[in-house]
Amino acid sequence: MNIRIEIDNETKENEVIIRCKELSEEIKNVEIMLRDMLSPKKQITFYRGETEYYFSLEDILFFETEENCVNAHSIDNIYNVKYKLYELEEILPGYFMRVSKSTILNTNHIYSITRSISSSSRVEFQNTHKQVYVSRYYYKPLKIKLLEKRK
Repeated sequence: MNIRIEIDNETKENEVIIRCKELSEEIKNVEIMLRDMLSPKKQITFYRGETEYYFSLEDILFFETEENCVNAHSIDNIYNVKYKLYELEEILPGYFMRVSKSTILNTNHIYSITRSISSSSRVEFQNTHKQVYVSRYYYKPLKIKLLEKRK
């Protein structure tokens, strides 16, 4: 992949153009990374009891629906958020990914994946007992995302 920067003094607003033969996964990932970098950072408020918390999304391991609410799990705490999972999918950075009907996880915190051919695969996180399950439908896209991060 070639990267070229052209300076044009006549340009009123900066513009990034991606020119490609076909829309590959690599190109899609470049687009996602650019959008994440350039989009205003969405601040999410986390709740526990009557207290509101403000911290980086990077500290979140995963979001999970439980009954009628969405919980955000950090290494040692669980917080409530006022969003639905489909809303979170729209605003979360590209390193978050839906892995089941009820879970979105932070791919940066994956420690291991135990594959199960007959049912959901188990994802574990470092320095915590917490784990989530990846449905068979999302297993392959998750593996692709993890392999692309290593390149």
